[in-house]
Amino acid sequence: MKKYTLGIDYGTLSGRAVLVDVENGEEVCFSVVEYKHGIMDTYLPGSKVRLAPETALQHPGDYLEVLKTAIPEVLKIGGVSKEQIIGIGVDFTSCTVLPVSSDGTPLCFMEEFKDRPHAYVKLWKHHAAQYEADKFNEVTFMRGEKFIDRYGGRMSSEWVVPKAMQILHEDEEIYQVMESFIEAGDWIVMMLIGEEKRSLCQAGYKAVWSKKDGYPSKEFFADLDPKMTNFVEEKLRTDIYATTDCAGHLTKSGAKLTGLAEGTPVAVANIDAHVALPAVRITEPGKMLMIMGTSTCHIMMSEEEHFIPGVGGVVEDGVVPGYYAYEAGQACVGDHFDWFVKNCVPKDYYEEAASKGIDVHQLLEEKVKNQLPGESGLIALDWWNGNRSILTDADLTGVLLGATLQTKPEEIYRALIEATAFGTRIIIEAFEKGGVPINELYAAGGIAQKNEMMMQIYADVTNKEISISSSKQAPALGAALFGAVAAGTARGGYDTIEAASEHMSRLQDKVYKPNSDYVKRYDMLFREYEILHNYFGKGENDVMKRLKAIKNNAMRAKE
Repeated sequence: MKKYTLGIDYGTLSGRAVLVDVENGEEVCFSVVEYKHGIMDTYLPGSKVRLAPETALQHPGDYLEVLKTAIPEVLKIGGVSKEQIIGIGVDFTSCTVLPVSSDGTPLCFMEEFKDRPHAYVKLWKHHAAQYEADKFNEVTFMRGEKFIDRYGGRMSSEWVVPKAMQILHEDEEIYQVMESFIEAGDWIVMMLIGEEKRSLCQAGYKAVWSKKDGYPSKEFFADLDPKMTNFVEEKLRTDIYATTDCAGHLTKSGAKLTGLAEGTPVAVANIDAHVALPAVRITEPGKMLMIMGTSTCHIMMSEEEHFIPGVGGVVEDGVVPGYYAYEAGQACVGDHFDWFVKNCVPKDYYEEAASKGIDVHQLLEEKVKNQLPGESGLIALDWWNGNRSILTDADLTGVLLGATLQTKPEEIYRALIEATAFGTRIIIEAFEKGGVPINELYAAGGIAQKNEMMMQIYADVTNKEISISSSKQAPALGAALFGAVAAGTARGGYDTIEAASEHMSRLQDKVYKPNSDYVKRYDMLFREYEILHNYFGKGENDVMKRLKAIKNNAMRAKE
């Protein structure tokens, strides 16, 4: 009887289940479930209360729907019985957190809190806690805390503690009532196995925990706010589990929820980008993976721990046991292009794309793919959703420079793509200057699969060859690999993630190689990007922050 694992991958707008053959990594089938409530950034469901600027909330019921719908569907499509599933892995876009009761019930499920924004999930791109991140940084620097060096020297508004601080200071009742402030990935595992098992990956990168030192001290949290003195003990957990651990087994209720067999092993949750490394055969240092979707996460490993300014985190055993794993990222990539085509592309472009049987992204690419680097005279900054690395500042915004009355939509589209490539080069150079060499680049995600022009631009901008994952669902495949490790050889899986990667992952034959002439041209453009990056991002001109303050003041005046 053939054996399979399930990878359950939760993204920004949808969740998916992928059925994977344990023997060879074949992705038999998958099912995608769009979140009914999407991203709640204006109003809560059924509410007329306007949400604050930079808010990004989600409904946890949408996550459960993925389990209820996608898993039975892949079993049906694949013609597989529930007894053939030997393990389950879960990954989640992070840092996505929610307040729950002691039994894991989300507070927004409770009638008395359904109209309270802070009772809902705070999505990774929730940036309304920036002022709390600023406070966190102020206290950190005042106390001379060394733990911040692991996180590039600056706390992000996207992470656990600033989001908890925002709840405390804007709706203290919610803060006091919640028994646990939990990563959504850990919460899904809890729904499956009936126990809270905190992931080393999520705690290390997003909750300021380290294998060596644990969490920051009570004194530190007290300086953030005396009511947070016991934050770790009261709202988090000190028991942390490796991503290669088996978190537990499907309970009766978990089996009913998913249609799977009670007792099926479930892996500890993982972050979506991190889980993808072994899915592209990266189980060793020197190789950077770019997970390219709505945002991009850059992940790689080293045998040594280096503290690199602006790099989002370094965590021991963060992906593969025995190595330090590093995370950096760009907060606006796919979101960038989606914003542009929805708001800035004229109707006749859509009509032309329809007549050719292609989507508007493909049309824009077709119109501009033969331009030389710099031919449009445009350059952009990729901060439409803030800057995650290397500046770690959610208050930064986008820039387009060089536009004239002759500028065409496709030229702007290409400039935005180039901006994201320049942002990646900034990150690569920070790693290399910090003592972490990058010998090879890999890419995964829908963009890497679909947009050949973009991947060639990245190769030319970085002057590095880029290998592409053959999986269209690399994070889900990675989760399935960890599900195979949770099962172990006793059940037909693998005992190490290296063994699972060797048997279950693969790459495309196509490799993008730099064009030497284009490399030189992009070097000139990159120097201009770097000037703008430092001018607007390092305090010389804070016009972006001033404009945002003026905007927020005007929005409040209208309420």
